Amino acid sequence: MAAIILHHFDASPFGEKIRLIFGLKGLSWKSVDAELIMPKPKLTALTGGYRKTPVMQIGSDIYCDSRLIAEELEERYPSPSIFPGGSKGLCMALSTWSDTDFHIASSGLTIGVNKDQFPLELMADRKAYFKGFMDVDRLDADIAHLTTQLRAHASLIEEQLSDGRRFWLGSEPSLADFHAYVEIWTARAYIHFSDNIFAGFGKLVEWEARVKAIGHGRRTNISMEEASEAARSTPPNAGQSSIVNDELEISEGDVVVVTPDDYGREPVTGRLVALTVRQVAIEKEHGVAERIVVHFPRIGFRIER
Repeated sequence: MAAIILHHFDASPFGEKIRLIFGLKGLSWKSVDAELIMPKPKLTALTGGYRKTPVMQIGSDIYCDSRLIAEELEERYPSPSIFPGGSKGLCMALSTWSDTDFHIASSGLTIGVNKDQFPLELMADRKAYFKGFMDVDRLDADIAHLTTQLRAHASLIEEQLSDGRRFWLGSEPSLADFHAYVEIWTARAYIHFSDNIFAGFGKLVEWEARVKAIGHGRRTNISMEEASEAARSTPPNAGQSSIVNDELEISEGDVVVVTPDDYGREPVTGRLVALTVRQVAIEKEHGVAERIVVHFPRIGFRIER
């Protein structure tokens, strides 16, 4: 099997979710530093235009969005499971909580507190990136509000752990833990008064240490050029499947556009090679390799002819 390559940057909470999955499953993986702000020519040459991170690459198959990456890793490496006790539906549903309200509280507060320290080009990029999702211009004025929001979300973690369980769902760690942990992790790293926010949440602090101890597996840093060579040398997975009985009335071979429906709405166009209830995959014929197949989850993405 081709090596796992993760295109990410170390400060990304979404990247941290995937790194923790690597740690739980004891995986070896290769790390590529993704560009932080647009135009991101190296990353978008691989993805066909998709700008978000993390992106997982296995040969010339490219997996976009942390939700899909988590499911793909579970399918390839089922033990130990990130969905213990048949908890997949619950764990996947919790991504909406982590990726929206909780994320606005932690990342919004991070930007608001540190806004005057960010380079102007980074702030301009984030303003465009979060358009319609988060008002970057007023985050520094919203520090008090966002602090109360972050504390309220943290209190849910404290309450969930109040019966003495070690992890979110019980005795074993799961993707649910990683959804909750990465927002606390972001606050710890970038909000100087985070200790005050989480004061009195003793169960959270103990759980936080247990999740952190899971680690990130075995990481090797490589260049984008090495990742591109991996895409050129390994053809896409032939085991694609498609459905045609779908309300969108699109079929294998149709040219379609796939676009995130929350933020970072950069469209990707390609030839449809797979369409299931949960995933869409399109083939790109230009870029870093002769053929690239880019995979997206259906939840959170719009597909149009």
